[in-house]
Amino acid sequence: MKHLVKHIHHFLLSEDGPTAVEYAVMLALIVVVCLTAITSIGNNASATFTDVANQLG
Repeated sequence: MKHLVKHIHHFLLSEDGPTAVEYAVMLALIVVVCLTAITSIGNNASATFTDVANQLG
């Protein structure tokens, strides 16, 4: 367990390459894009099902 904590501590303190903050920002942007896409797909599917239901009577 100490080995894992030591690696995490080193990762958070290292200044070369992407930092944990940059990873968090990228993750937040990915989540926003995914939620937008899922909402759009859901709205389109709902509209399609509504159209089919209306055509069936």
